[in-house]
Amino acid sequence: MTVKTNTEIENKIANTIRFLSADGVEKANSGHPGMPMGMADCAYVLWTKYLRFNPLKPDWIGRDRFVLSAGHGSMLLYSLLHLYGYDMSMDDLKNFRQWGSRTAGHPEYGEAPGIETTTGPLGQGFAMGVGMALAAKITATKFGATLFKAQRIFGIVSDGDLMEGVAAEAASLAGHLGLGNIVYIYDDNHISIEGSTDLTFSESVSKRFEAYGWQLIEIDGHNHAEIANAIESGIAETQKPTLIKARTHIGFGAPNKVDTAGVHGSPLGPDELKAAKENLGWPSEKSFYIPDEVSEHLQKRIKELQTDYDVWMTQFETARNESPNLFKQLDPSWIAGQIQKLSADLDQSVPADSAATRKLSGAVMQKIAEYLPTFIGGSADLAPSTNTYLKAYKSIQAGEFDGRNLHFGIREHAMGAILNGMTLYGGIIPFGATFMQFADYMRPAVRLAALMGIQAIYVFTHDSIFLGEDGPTHQPVEHLASLRVIPNVTVIRPADAAEVAGAWIAALKNQTGPTALILTRQGVPTLKRSGVFHIETVEKGGYIVEDSVTPDLILCASGSEVGLAFDTKKLLSTEGKSIRVVSMPSTELFLKQSADYKKQIFPDGIPVVVIEAARMMGWGDMFRGPLLKIGIETFGKSAPAKILKEKFGFTPEIISEKIKKWLFD
Repeated sequence: MTVKTNTEIENKIANTIRFLSADGVEKANSGHPGMPMGMADCAYVLWTKYLRFNPLKPDWIGRDRFVLSAGHGSMLLYSLLHLYGYDMSMDDLKNFRQWGSRTAGHPEYGEAPGIETTTGPLGQGFAMGVGMALAAKITATKFGATLFKAQRIFGIVSDGDLMEGVAAEAASLAGHLGLGNIVYIYDDNHISIEGSTDLTFSESVSKRFEAYGWQLIEIDGHNHAEIANAIESGIAETQKPTLIKARTHIGFGAPNKVDTAGVHGSPLGPDELKAAKENLGWPSEKSFYIPDEVSEHLQKRIKELQTDYDVWMTQFETARNESPNLFKQLDPSWIAGQIQKLSADLDQSVPADSAATRKLSGAVMQKIAEYLPTFIGGSADLAPSTNTYLKAYKSIQAGEFDGRNLHFGIREHAMGAILNGMTLYGGIIPFGATFMQFADYMRPAVRLAALMGIQAIYVFTHDSIFLGEDGPTHQPVEHLASLRVIPNVTVIRPADAAEVAGAWIAALKNQTGPTALILTRQGVPTLKRSGVFHIETVEKGGYIVEDSVTPDLILCASGSEVGLAFDTKKLLSTEGKSIRVVSMPSTELFLKQSADYKKQIFPDGIPVVVIEAARMMGWGDMFRGPLLKIGIETFGKSAPAKILKEKFGFTPEIISEKIKKWLFD
């Protein structure tokens, strides 16, 4: 099956990639050998001739990005990283899919240099690459097109990626924005796990992507000259993203399993692996074999890349010396200092307005934009409702990347993934906004941000049934609990203007995971706190708003229900009870506090009432001792907010009666 037009050394390098991957899967007795074997030729051409990187400086901002969206073919990436000089040892390849290994079943961001993003859920890598490309356009506009004119986002995508809706959303937006710095190679091998893609996938991918506004190129994915010409055409096309439709053969070289689903998710087996090596003229008795001439050839490429890097860095240093005030925006310590200045400013200037927290958040965001020029984002066609438009700045559109406002369109799933890509690219603090109900549409991307430990800020408004007449389809009930249950997601539901400001500061500081800000449509009162309060108190997760030195009862609430807790206290105080009110904007942040602090807020044995207009899952794990949970265990209804409060029992009178019955009956 060797393609005649390829040179001997080209085939030898491609086969090295092919069989390192197959050997890794075989040793693990687990994995996907077919895709790496089928895409080895495309990978060889891309990495040897076009991809710009420096394995000794893997975080170089000027590098190209390579996204293996078809993450099930992870051994392809690990083989490439080893061969092209990254910190990926032969032992790492041999420990594929093992406990403690850096070579997981799907690429995991942070496990090894050169893994640009976690890919596994199909379509996510495709969409994150769009976010990287968008960030690259913004960066080039800000810091100089000359420095970044050669930068591209390359990727390998599969049939599965293109079937997933998130890829369709992202592809549509990439075409609209004219992201000509994207060059994706589509592994068109006609096979998925269940068999031929004819079972489910009969559309014209070419026509679909042309309709999106992409350049579409069709090639033989095993012909190195065609691959090279296609990549060059993709690089040359700067106004449209490019999809190279490479017709490949899954399990290329395996005489009995090529073009079958049997090579998709299972090892070849020792006999078929031996036959494949013999079929392609490879030493069948050797495993994890790298010919000396392959190593020598690739070392030359690595030296060329180092020279290119040195030239780029010289240009970068010149530009930075000429414009130090501009380039300091890339300095994390400068960003941290700006956040501290912003915090001090907000601590003194937060208005005492009684308003919806979405509106209060919008005012804070305008102030953030003044301090942090890297603060960029938008909404899923909901900026007027989420109050997330940065008023002093332009919108980003095709050919105009000097703005600060993004319009994601009604594409929540892609929005979440694009935010991840922007963060992974570097130099940007991204935010995205939608109604809280639609957090479900972007949940897979939220989970990946949490898994990777990267910063993304979500503004989720219309946070409860009290949004009113739109009814149960738009009224979140289970969403607070469902977001809180994702590890490493920080959920903050502020109660008034001061807490909104504190929530934003906490989100800006949180660089090790995503933050979800949960905001109201309806107005909330300004809290009258009994003690000294600074907005950074929100970072403790929970604190005493109104105190009683020796409380008989603690009322704990979040968001709009903190004001309700105050009103309830007034009624209960007539019963002679000494009551403490605690605001709990973030259970995640509170649980990180010391045992002494938590005990100070909630002394042992004191009855606690939690009030929250949501499902109450998780609250029972917070406290030891008597606990009454007042929440919502059904879906909402379509009616004015005032009526909903009465019907669902969220009035001071109804709640105080429930508490009295609980305490005294």
